[in-house]
Amino acid sequence: MSDQTGALSKDFLEQQRKRLDELQGTLLGGEENTIANDRASEEEHGSEAEEFEDAAQASAQEEIDQGLRNTNDQRISDIERALQKIADGTYGFSDLSGDPIPIERLKAVPEAILTVAEQEKRDAGN
Repeated sequence: MSDQTGALSKDFLEQQRKRLDELQGTLLGGEENTIANDRASEEEHGSEAEEFEDAAQASAQEEIDQGLRNTNDQRISDIERALQKIADGTYGFSDLSGDPIPIERLKAVPEAILTVAEQEKRDAGN
């Protein structure tokens, strides 16, 4: 494993840490809003009679929402791991292979903990 941490300046690492903190807050805040909206809707409409179409639409929406939650859960996990890697001095290296992750990828996806090829394999497995 080459020493990429020398190539990643302290300023860059601090900028990435801030971006990761903001992303985490946004994702966690969005999840809280979704839960609150679901509760408010249930309280508002909970005792109303439902039509078959309403139930089908609600089921389809729940499936979409669950997919988004799963994606967000994975992103939050990756964000937490990236923050840990910054603290450990291993940010910018793949968790699987130890290969350097290109700085362009880190700029585009600050929570990247895998190379593009490794990420594609992980995504295909999900």
